[in-house]
Amino acid sequence: MAITSAGTLKLREISDLPAPRGLPLIGNAHQLTPSRVHLILERWARELGTPYRFQIGSRPVTVWDDTELCHSIMRERPNGYRRYSPIEDNLDEMGSNGVFSVEGAAWEPQRKLVMQALSVAHIKAFYPTMAAITERLRVRWERAARSNRVVEMTEDLKRYTVDVTSALAFGDDPGTLEQDGNVIQEHLALIFPMLMNRINAPFPYWRYVKLPRDHRLDHALAEVHRYVRLTINRARERIRDRPHDEPCNLLEAMLQFRDTPGSGITDDQVAANVLTMLLAGEDTTAHSIAWALLYLSSDDTLQSRVSDQSRAVLGAAGVCPTYETLKTLDLCEAVCTEASRFRPVIPIHAFEPLQDVEHRGIHLPAGSRMFFLTRPSMLDASNFEHPDKFDPERWMHERTPQRGAHETRAHLQFGGGPRVCPGRHLSTVEMRLVISMLSAGFVSRLAVDMSSIREVTAFTMVPSGMPVRLCLRP
Repeated sequence: MAITSAGTLKLREISDLPAPRGLPLIGNAHQLTPSRVHLILERWARELGTPYRFQIGSRPVTVWDDTELCHSIMRERPNGYRRYSPIEDNLDEMGSNGVFSVEGAAWEPQRKLVMQALSVAHIKAFYPTMAAITERLRVRWERAARSNRVVEMTEDLKRYTVDVTSALAFGDDPGTLEQDGNVIQEHLALIFPMLMNRINAPFPYWRYVKLPRDHRLDHALAEVHRYVRLTINRARERIRDRPHDEPCNLLEAMLQFRDTPGSGITDDQVAANVLTMLLAGEDTTAHSIAWALLYLSSDDTLQSRVSDQSRAVLGAAGVCPTYETLKTLDLCEAVCTEASRFRPVIPIHAFEPLQDVEHRGIHLPAGSRMFFLTRPSMLDASNFEHPDKFDPERWMHERTPQRGAHETRAHLQFGGGPRVCPGRHLSTVEMRLVISMLSAGFVSRLAVDMSSIREVTAFTMVPSGMPVRLCLRP
């Protein structure tokens, strides 16, 4: 912040911030390879310090790594700030502007419905179905182990999370774990990478000319929307068959609310939330578990510890038998949490202020685009003792002076404030179920060198692959 000749403090403007060298008209767009965006922004942060700015066309974006400021902004949503507007614009165009991305007055009623479906009580009641789906995954992996077949974990885990999400939220289990091809995940997998491409494009070229990848996305969206409409139709049939019963899942509750006079909810909004749940349920949790397997499968000592705990809890069962028993598997969740400290599935949080604001002596007009990098604060020694050490134990004990720094607020994987991720409890239950089942029943080994697995920005941050060879544990 500069001092004027009159002795008053003068706010800096965004244009005063350091920036990587760009080109006229397009700014830094040519440098932002979509699949590596988070790595590029992190590199610029190391070179320039934060906050800094970069340009997409004529629009500047400021980049920060201030955890407390990020928490403050998340607390002020949705009234003071909104999510990065190109996300909503593009998801709306794709027919998926649901509770994750919708802004304004439309958000709160949708949030209430989703929170009811993903409540602790609902997930507890749903646990037997989750355990049965986890058993299907165990059987699939047992077949792979017996045939000495390498498992692409990211693909199997996405099948698992879609089956769980569909059964929980829609009362409609697609059974993709028991299929080998032509499953809904093949179409869902195209959406997030293309969303990443489009939100970083200098202009919406696809509205004027479509590249082959845009045609592939159109086909995938048509197939996904067809699947969504069939799911909705099946739910309506169930409602007609028992008109006086309470709704049994999120979709039935949304349809019942949609049919209430004056609800303001349309069929398109119901469909958008179905697709939102499929995308969020399939992608983030599956890749969080996959990243955990990177560390678990390459560390024999850690794998043995997790196996010992899991076998002690599961006994002769292949899958954790009860919801209450699941609570004792802290180490399984801690492995996933620690993995996300090194490999955050959400590497960037992006916001815009709804009115002019000032942060760190910088004037930010309404609509300014603010990106927050999540990894730097999680690898900062002032937040976590020995930050370069993979140590799941750090998440299993209360913070004490003897244990050193352990600032949980620096871990932003589920967001915060009123719009904290509604599926966070479901995600942790899935983590405990899968990691305990895998560790109790199998020895896992990476089928490639650990260094060959790359981080890819596909809206979320995903592994380039996670090939694992499984052996039945004696």
